[in-house]
Amino acid sequence: MNMEENKEMLQEDDLQFYKDAYEKEKYKNLILSGRLADAMAQVADKDGQIKRIKKNPLWKATKPVRVIIHFFLRQWRRVRNLGGFRGVLRKLDSKSIERKARKQHGTASFPSQETAKIQRETKFEKEITFSILVPLYNTPEKFLRDMIESVQAQTYEKWQLCLADGSDSDHEQVGRICAEYYQKDARIKYERLKKNLGISGNTNACLAMADGNYIALFDHDDILHPSVLFYYMEAICEKDADFIYCDECTFHGNSIDDMIALHFKPDYSPDNLCANNYICHFSVFSRELLDSTQLFRSRFDGSQDHDMILRLTARAKHIVHIPRLLYYWRSHKGSVAGNIQAKSYAIDAAKGAVGDYLRNKGYQYFEIESTRAFETIFRIKYPIQKESHITIIIPNKDHESDLRRCITSILEKTTYSEYDILVIENNSTEPKIFAYYEELKAHPQITVLTYKGEFNYSRINNYGANAASGEYLLFLNNDTEVITVNWLEELLMYAQRTDVGAVGAKLYYPDYTIQHAGIVLGLGAHRTAGHSHYRVNKENLGYMGRLCYAQDVSAVTGACLMVKKTLFEQVQGLDEELAVALNDVDFCLKLRAMGYWNIFTPFAELFHYESNSRGMDLTGQNAERYNKECALFKEKWGQVIDAGDPFYNVNFSLDRSDYSLKM
Repeated sequence: MNMEENKEMLQEDDLQFYKDAYEKEKYKNLILSGRLADAMAQVADKDGQIKRIKKNPLWKATKPVRVIIHFFLRQWRRVRNLGGFRGVLRKLDSKSIERKARKQHGTASFPSQETAKIQRETKFEKEITFSILVPLYNTPEKFLRDMIESVQAQTYEKWQLCLADGSDSDHEQVGRICAEYYQKDARIKYERLKKNLGISGNTNACLAMADGNYIALFDHDDILHPSVLFYYMEAICEKDADFIYCDECTFHGNSIDDMIALHFKPDYSPDNLCANNYICHFSVFSRELLDSTQLFRSRFDGSQDHDMILRLTARAKHIVHIPRLLYYWRSHKGSVAGNIQAKSYAIDAAKGAVGDYLRNKGYQYFEIESTRAFETIFRIKYPIQKESHITIIIPNKDHESDLRRCITSILEKTTYSEYDILVIENNSTEPKIFAYYEELKAHPQITVLTYKGEFNYSRINNYGANAASGEYLLFLNNDTEVITVNWLEELLMYAQRTDVGAVGAKLYYPDYTIQHAGIVLGLGAHRTAGHSHYRVNKENLGYMGRLCYAQDVSAVTGACLMVKKTLFEQVQGLDEELAVALNDVDFCLKLRAMGYWNIFTPFAELFHYESNSRGMDLTGQNAERYNKECALFKEKWGQVIDAGDPFYNVNFSLDRSDYSLKM
């Protein structure tokens, strides 16, 4: 064959390749278009039925009865959302615990005279001055005095208070009140601005006055705990902290003990921070983190602090969270703490700040939208960078109906096409499952492999992973059922990131109560690990909206877990000594130890008919094995467990999964 003929054949092969690729894409689009058309037809049909019903005279005549029925249905839904009457009792119990716990976080937590004296006299190894920046604008006298005096009450006394006053001519008393204080205390600096520069401009004016090597941001109508700077100073000296924040609460009236909401935060969690400004107050950071003299950027007014926190934490080397309630955020008419609509532009500003941060991180074509939890709690949709191949690994023993339901839901509902299913058969005995396997073998995307040997969940999945052809592995229980059609895309959009380890989905029991929404270390009777928001209803927003956005967690369940195959191999897969229990948590902790973030997303949803296939019998040998594996897990990860889950505040009880406070 001469060179010309060879060249011609290569061109024909290339042409055929592109023709095949085009036909494949056309077929895929045809399938998706068909599914969309079917769904739209069903919606149109239902819409027509509703319109016909509403035009019926009987429907109109029965309106009063329906109003009464709907009232009782709403009450029932509220009960159901709490997990039924047992859930209501748990909620009442939780509220009782919270009322008691609140007392220890208000003025009762202030240092005694003796403790305050010890803190004032403590000598630290570093010389740190905190410059506290407070932009003033028409500040009411009561708020202004409370704010200044809470700074003066600090037990760590090397601070300066920088006040930039942009008040209008009708509020000249702001300057007069400030003069009372700065004339007696040289640590207080005050400047009357020629004009109001907005919150960003006024704060930047405060920064121009600042001499300290650490900068602190403080709102003009809020209050600080007397020991907050002392605790921050400890973090700087002991942990070399260059960005610090604490827990906070909102209060109304004249007393911080009149608390509305207590916000106990996780440690630094970049995905949580993109979804919402959970750090907020009391943000303090090394001056060295500033890349310019401009602290706030005016184009993000309304969410300038979120923009600043995103930028500075991206540069910080040692971000430290103080899990103490040390900042008291006053709620009043016109404050964001009282009503986000008081500053509706804050929503757009927050989206802009998050978008700017993501673009600087190299992401493009993402979408940011508000969630049902709150308008400034966001869902971020990352684009799928490439249509990578995913292998779905499903271990199975008997239970033909469970496996059939699982696989049928995958085939019928999944919009992502680049996947195959690997069923790992293990010790089945029922004839009907083998008949079903014969059906599956005819499907081009499904392979059935046989693993011979006693049941060991880790070993079976490792066997499947070794045989998998996918760039990504999705470990899936056979007793699951797909709900959201784009579940693979929702998992993949995170798994494809270079900084992400494992990604997990939101799983429900058949009654739509939550089975999995992320795993917390130390939670539960065995103090190993447990599921947060367990048995909470689907419609529940979760603690501070946490059931409504993707977030960083210590671990996710192996019932539905996606990971890059290269990472799976890098950590040597699942620990086969943990044959049944905690192997998924152990796997996620290995990834976390390597510096990867594990993520739970609520936007990939499945049913989990938990333990239909293998059972949850914790008696006899099963109980003995479970206890042995718990002991092994605690021996391996004891120091990590004792340190506390970084994504679950130490002020929460480990006896409950509903974010109840410790007593």
